[in-house]
This record gives sequence, structure tokens and C-alpha cells, in this order.
Amino acid sequence: MDDVLISELPPTILRSTLRALVSQGSAMQRVFVEHVRRRLTESPPQLPSATELFLGQSPCYAEFLAMTRCMFSSKMAQESLPYLTHLLVSIPESAVKWESNDPLELILEGVCGDIVQAVQALKESRLRPTDELKFRLQELRTALRDCETYCTSQNLSYPFTRARFQVDDVYSLTFPESFRGRYSPLPSKFVVQPDPAVVQNLEYFYLGNIKVPRLFNGLWQMSSPAWGSASSLKQELALTQLVRNGLIATDMADHYGDAELVYGGFRQCLLPEVAENVVAATKWCVFHPIEVPITHEFVLAAVQERVRRLSGRVELLQFHWYDYTAKDYLRILAELVKITKSHPHLVLTIGLCNFDSEHTEEVCQYLLKETGEVGIVSNQVQYSLIDTRPMVKMSSVCQKYGIKLLTYGSFCGGFLSDSWLGRNAPDIYSESERLTPSQRKYFDMILNWGTWTEFQGLLLTLKSIADKHQVGPSNVAIRWVLDHPEVGSVIVGTRLGVSNNSDSNLNVFSLRLDDVDNRQLENIVLGSRQKNLFETLGDCGHEYK
Repeated sequence: MDDVLISELPPTILRSTLRALVSQGSAMQRVFVEHVRRRLTESPPQLPSATELFLGQSPCYAEFLAMTRCMFSSKMAQESLPYLTHLLVSIPESAVKWESNDPLELILEGVCGDIVQAVQALKESRLRPTDELKFRLQELRTALRDCETYCTSQNLSYPFTRARFQVDDVYSLTFPESFRGRYSPLPSKFVVQPDPAVVQNLEYFYLGNIKVPRLFNGLWQMSSPAWGSASSLKQELALTQLVRNGLIATDMADHYGDAELVYGGFRQCLLPEVAENVVAATKWCVFHPIEVPITHEFVLAAVQERVRRLSGRVELLQFHWYDYTAKDYLRILAELVKITKSHPHLVLTIGLCNFDSEHTEEVCQYLLKETGEVGIVSNQVQYSLIDTRPMVKMSSVCQKYGIKLLTYGSFCGGFLSDSWLGRNAPDIYSESERLTPSQRKYFDMILNWGTWTEFQGLLLTLKSIADKHQVGPSNVAIRWVLDHPEVGSVIVGTRLGVSNNSDSNLNVFSLRLDDVDNRQLENIVLGSRQKNLFETLGDCGHEYK
């Protein structure tokens, strides 16, 4: 009967079923991806002509792009390169044209994001520098260059600036001996300054000697096209708006797509007096065993790689480690702290990312012994009204060693807002819900915390407090996190060029919760719920181990 069920189910339910199966664990996900890879290898997509792709009554670029995305999403990143190249080559061949913000321009901006993600998948696959790969990357670089020439000659917008930076980056990384001429369009200075009327209302704290606002811009949504994709120009405009609002600190990582390259290019185009005050916080994330000796040169090279992509100094480098039983992370962190002293032009401060309380303290003790100081200034962890695990152990470690928490998930993927008040629980695998990967993740967190009915009770309380202070429920949720002494800043996910909530987020700085507000919230979120969540998930970051 399974065959009957599969053959008769509507496509939307089939997709929902697949999402549910894949969510069951890595073994199921591996079977799914391997099956897709095998089918695509046995029957690779065809290459339509330029005319078929873009011209005529029924251009087929949407279907062609869908199959190409299937390739790099199923760990066939290198195999997808000829298809991406073919689409780029077809643009001047077909002489297709577009207007500003018309459907085709938006599609091509999405293609740029596809190239970024395919190349990022190449980087993360620890690829070997073969002649085949070199040829494919050269082809792609040439197609991007020729497409820019065509766009210039036809007075069209060029949608692929991000892709050119990303492709140059992987080529220079993989074939440094033959790399020449990094892509660098003539920069124009962004004449933007933080607005004094806005800045005077912000709150600040210190990371080492760096003064930073208590809201960080988070670029994790650049790690996947699931949150949407925007052109380089739209992203730059979004970043200038954040700077204008005084939100000058931005958090990213080595695996967030091209986030470091985008921010590095933006920072280069700022006026010098503005550029010297923005704060670039990125990460060095180690997800697999390191197969080379841990030396000063190895650690310095990792720092220099971040600096190269950011086109300048890293104000905060945060370190994530895959397995606490492999103790090399202690030596790496000691070297990183030493490099902040010997190479302050490269990196100023060191932090942790998703370390639990026990191993944060272990790091602090080790660094005190090896370097004479704690050395780390922060730890990035999940912290919200739903996830209060940092209050159990982490807060006391932070106070003992002078560490500040940079918190993510404090909006619970947008669930802690009035847009979810009074709504039924979402079907997280349904296409009609249009949930982001973050929302699927935080919906699971909510169900670990309590029932959807109990969550609605929390939203009602948030709404009541928000109405009392004439702000939004999200502002109340963030204010509650910021009011804890161990918290330095909340990281707010920023969909650059897709959406912008920075103006409303600033309301948090005009909000003061009173004792009645705090009692109402803590009666709901602390006590047995906090205890049960800690026992179920473990300490901070354990869900990533």
C-alpha cells in the first residue's frame, strides 16, 4: 500500500512528509541526500539553449534553476558549477534585458545567491585542488566577467557582484599560485554617519576595551537562501541604515555564506572616521578533527584568513569547537589570546561560541595558567524567555570571570511577537506555513519548554506588558534578556536587503520593566519549566554537540 499512498499523495503533502522524515536524524537525512545524488548522477539535467532559457513564450530558467539548486544542495557543488556557468553565458547570448526590480532581475539576484551558496558548499567540503576544479572555477569567473561587460554595454544592473567576490575568494584560496586580479569594483564611499538623535538613546557595554551597543546585527541568515537573497546594492543600503541607527556591531561566521566578504566590502566603502568605529565580530568554527599539528603558524593563518575576507581587523573572533574530549581547543585558544597581544592589527579580542558552563570555566582556568589572564571576553549562547538555561550555571561563570554573553534566539525566530498571538500551532513541515529554518528550530524549543497553549499564555502576558509600556511584545522579550547582568548584547538576525526591523528594535532602549512585569514573566518561564528544559537539553550549547 505504500506505493499507492506515494503515487496518490498531492506534491505538497509528499514534501511535508519528506521534511518530517529528514528531521528524524542524520541517518535518514543521509539516505535522502544519497538517493537524490544517485538519481542526478544517473540522469543529469539537460542544458537548454540560451533562447530556451530566457526568450519565447515559455522561458525555462525557473525549472533549470530548480534542478541546479538540487545539485549543490545534495552535496554536488562542483558538479553544479557547469550549470551555473551555462546560465550566466546564456544571458549575453540571448541578449535578454530586464528593468529595475522586475521579476527577472529578482530571479537573477537569486541566481547570485545560488552561486554564493554553491561555492560556499565547495569551501566546506574541504575540496582538493584538482585540474577539473580549476577549469570549472575559471569558466565561472570568465562567465561572471563577461556578464558584467554585457550589463555595462546595455545599461543594465549587474546582479552578480556578490558571486564575483565569492568565486574569487575560493579560487585564491584553492589555487593561490595562479590567482591574479581579485575582483574589486571601483568603491564609492557611503556618506553615512550614526544619527546623534538615535545614538544618544542606545545602551553600550565593553568587550575588552571596545565599546559596543547592546544590540548586534546578526548575519546568520546569509548561510542559506531559505531566508531570501538580495543584491549587493540592497545589502549595502540595509547596512548603511543599521549604521545610521547606531547599530555598528555585526556578528557573522566563516560558514555564513559570503557574510564576511559582504561586510568586508561594505566596511571598505565607509568614510574612514566611520569605518574605524564599526565592530566586526566573526567566528572560527571547527566542526571536524584537525589533521595538522596545532602550531602558532596554524592558528595565525586561521586569523589571517578571517582578516583577508573581512578586508581588515577582526574586533572579536569567537571560537567554536566540535568535541570537548579533544582538548586541542585549549591550546588554540591560548594561541589566539597571545595573537591579540602580538598582532592587535589583526584581532583585538577573543570569545567563545556555544561553550557550556563547565568548559567555559575550564578555558578560563587554562588561560589564566598559560597566559596570566582570562583572555576571553564573551560567549555566544541561546538565551530567551523560552530558553533560560544560561541562568542555571552560565551566569555565575560569567560573573566569576568577567565574561559577557552575546545571545541569539532571543526572539525565538520571531515567535515571541504579537504576529503569533491567537494563532494555531504551525505545521512546521507544511509549505503553506512558509516557516524559515530558524522558526522550525525554535518551534521545537517551544515544545521542549511547554505546550502551544502555554506558549499562548506567555504571548498574552507579553502583549499586556507591551501595551502598558506602548512598545511591541518583542521589545519586552529582548528587554528581559538584556536586564540580566551576565548579558552584554542581544544578536538580532538581519535579512540584509530583504526586510528591516531595526527602527522598531530600537524601542527596547526606551523600555524599563518594573518589578510587577518581571514577576509576571518569571512566574511563567522559570521554576519547573527551566529545570525541565535544562534536564532535557543539557547546558548551553549541548544541542550542537
